Amino acid sequence: MNIQYLLDDLVADIKATPPEGNVADYIPGLETVDPDQFGIAVAMNSGETYSAGNSSTEFSIQSISKVFTLALTIAKDEDDLWTRVSREPSGTPFNSLVQLEHEHGIPRNPFINSGALVVTDRLLTLTGDSHACLQTFLREQSSNPSIEVNEAIAASESLTGHRNASLAYFLTSYQNLVNPVPEVLNAYFRQCAIAMSCEDLARGGSFLSRGGIGANGRVLTADQVRRLNAVMLTCGTYDAAGDFAYRVGLPCKSGVGGGILAVAPGTCTIAVWGPRLGKSGNSAAGVTALAKLTERTGWSVF
Repeated sequence: MNIQYLLDDLVADIKATPPEGNVADYIPGLETVDPDQFGIAVAMNSGETYSAGNSSTEFSIQSISKVFTLALTIAKDEDDLWTRVSREPSGTPFNSLVQLEHEHGIPRNPFINSGALVVTDRLLTLTGDSHACLQTFLREQSSNPSIEVNEAIAASESLTGHRNASLAYFLTSYQNLVNPVPEVLNAYFRQCAIAMSCEDLARGGSFLSRGGIGANGRVLTADQVRRLNAVMLTCGTYDAAGDFAYRVGLPCKSGVGGGILAVAPGTCTIAVWGPRLGKSGNSAAGVTALAKLTERTGWSVF
């Protein structure tokens, strides 16, 4: 199989398709991104990285960061975490307050915003500086020491993140955050504003397809990776996880910056980026490209 030819062909298909969706204009800084860019990168377990389109352009990874904070927290203290957050699909918007109140302050899963705040809170307790821990990890795993936060996007999220602040205070009222809310929110906004390219992201997530083995040794056990991938498959794409499983057939985590990280266990990791979002907040072009990729390669887990 000629992976490079396939990626070049996918990019040509995407560029020739009438665009769908809009950028996430509710976050200042994301609304100014050229909406018609598209990139894809594949990091094979054998070591090669293939890419096409705008694969080296950095973008705000947003909720894709939740995969990495979850991995770091699981590695340090898996048992305590799962007493504070569940592992079920939400079926509601990623920033919903309604479900959190109904379930007495226990978020439905770690990939909706309330669940990610709990994970960030736990990682902050375990490390003292969850953002620095995450940034160091991403630099090491991607072999890119220049990965940084986009400070303008972090500032804009802090200024407009009222719903996330509400979620954090609501979690605190149920004793499900132990650190001061402003510290948790600052760490959360900064992790979401980390800028990476498709190439960085595909390489950075390779431990998820390699049974927990990262760039510098073991990150997670094989069982921990299997469970994390399962949560990605069922919960990683907001309230469209069923459609992703049907169309793409891979564990995925998306972000409203337009990126999607996908895992083909035992084979590779894939990162796509297209800023235009569909109605569920996932990259419209990214979903199409991943569906075509798994159809042509047979990489689906099903």
